[in-house]
Amino acid sequence: MKIPLLDLQRQYQNIKQEADTAVCEVLTNAHYIMGENVLSFEKEFADYVGVKHAISVGNGTDALVIALKAMGIGKDDEVITTPYTFFATAEAISFVGATPVFVDVRLDTYNIDETKIEEKITSKTKAIMPVHIFGQCAEMDAINAIAKKHGLLVIEDACQAAGAEYNGKKAGSLADMSCFSFFPTKNLGCAGDGGMICTDNDDLAIICKALKIHGSGEMGEKAYNLLHHIEADVEEDTSTDNTIYNPKKYYNYLIGHNSRLDETQAALLRIKLRHLDTYIQNRRAVADRYNNAFAHTNLVTPKCGEKSVPAYHLYILQFEDREKIVSYLAQNEIATGTYYPVPLHLQKCYTSLGYKKGDMPNAEYLSERTFAIPMFPELTQEEADFIITTIKKAIES
Repeated sequence: MKIPLLDLQRQYQNIKQEADTAVCEVLTNAHYIMGENVLSFEKEFADYVGVKHAISVGNGTDALVIALKAMGIGKDDEVITTPYTFFATAEAISFVGATPVFVDVRLDTYNIDETKIEEKITSKTKAIMPVHIFGQCAEMDAINAIAKKHGLLVIEDACQAAGAEYNGKKAGSLADMSCFSFFPTKNLGCAGDGGMICTDNDDLAIICKALKIHGSGEMGEKAYNLLHHIEADVEEDTSTDNTIYNPKKYYNYLIGHNSRLDETQAALLRIKLRHLDTYIQNRRAVADRYNNAFAHTNLVTPKCGEKSVPAYHLYILQFEDREKIVSYLAQNEIATGTYYPVPLHLQKCYTSLGYKKGDMPNAEYLSERTFAIPMFPELTQEEADFIITTIKKAIES
């Protein structure tokens, strides 16, 4: 039985009629940039997360970069984050000219260890960027309390956590700003790249909207006035079609980016958003099945924080001899993944920061022992049972 880590074809087949109709409507209308689907998706996603503003962008990395820039973070600033995550988290910090300061993670939830953050705060620290790794929220109450005490901003890297909850609230509504990725493998994924920035702050929303479109047009002027404390009304021109021509886009006020979610992706994401809670319920059911099956083995299963209801973007196991199990599963055509083989503080590009092996013992420990097994909403009970049986055989052998 051949089982992939994720099966996007099954997901498409389940929404094929809706998806095909939506895409064809976009092609028929020929309004490809910042059209009705984008505007509607932004509102629907904001409502889902529970925030005032959702600003769509080209991808999750752009979301992080633009959020940092909107907060004024740049050269000589420091941002505290985790070394056990995808590279984009630290890359975005570096891209705006700031320095990532790594704090080790917890061995149980894999998230940044909130008890070790305060010791890394310096006069240069401007923000904390926790990552809700694998779809489980970091300990945001403690992180926000530390940030408030030291006058710091907080940005949720929620790129893996669409649909996760913490203390009764959705991931993405727990800090000053939050960032999501809609890369196809995510819980809420499009058919290409896409991302979103969420915030309740009106001023930050305006700046983000300006930065995503070259700092131009009405939003660029609004952001410029805001940043320079100029009180002036800016009239928005809604009579033109951005796909064809908008003369105001040739007036630039900030140095920004070209980072837009296109209509086709937004149309697909609107459909998938309506199914997201069902997708997450199915993921949790698979996780429960795995947790029960592996409870009395030498495998370490994911642990949920007391306030957290994970979305299980990935299902991660720990085992002392990871390669033994991974190899055995490969022989039986069960896909696995290693997340993450090299923690960020040991990446070649960060040699200049002076970290060495042993500085982040938990992240390093996990990078040598963790692996992902198939986890997606359409996984059948038969497939899950085959995976469980095969893993137990691998352990016994």
